[in-house]
Amino acid sequence: MAFKDTLGGRALIGNLWRDNPVFRQVLGICSALAVTNLLKNTLLMCGGLVFTAALSNLTVSLLRKSIPKQVRMMVQVLIIAAYVIIVDTFIRAQFPDIHKTIGPYVGLIITNCIIMGRAEAFASKNPAWPSLLDGIGAGLGYSFVLIVIAVFREALGFGTLLGIPLPGRDIWWYQWTIMVMPPGAFFMLALVAWFGNSYVLKKEGGAK
Repeated sequence: MAFKDTLGGRALIGNLWRDNPVFRQVLGICSALAVTNLLKNTLLMCGGLVFTAALSNLTVSLLRKSIPKQVRMMVQVLIIAAYVIIVDTFIRAQFPDIHKTIGPYVGLIITNCIIMGRAEAFASKNPAWPSLLDGIGAGLGYSFVLIVIAVFREALGFGTLLGIPLPGRDIWWYQWTIMVMPPGAFFMLALVAWFGNSYVLKKEGGAK
């Protein structure tokens, strides 16, 4: 059986595009709007979310038969919180300047709909390996959208990428201040959702 036809393969690949949590399920958009004005901040946030989603799914799956149904949501939140604390501590120690900007949103990963949704809908019902892949896929799908938005917002707003000035910026570049403001984030998210959904629907229509 090909990898893409296994339970884990379908979970990993589906979350990247067909069931992308951001533009297909409209989840996790708060942080997508808040941390995408600079690509470096976005990469750190995405790394933290992939780490938390993958290991939370793995842990929930390993413990699923030992957790009473009545308290499963509480236990899942505690598991997610433990990994978020690790991510927050790492960013605070290694990137203190960036932590001042994205720290509040890192803490909010605990309540991220993507992570809580995958833990409850998938990891609590499936074995460890597919659950780990599902968490990685959900995190990477989220990261793909945020990185696309961040590239355009930083380039159009600051004329830089990862803080490095784009070629000829001082000669011909006109910086759109609105792109690093909240309306710019809404504008870019809407465009990405439009293009992404249009492409997926077109492929699904062509496959029938």
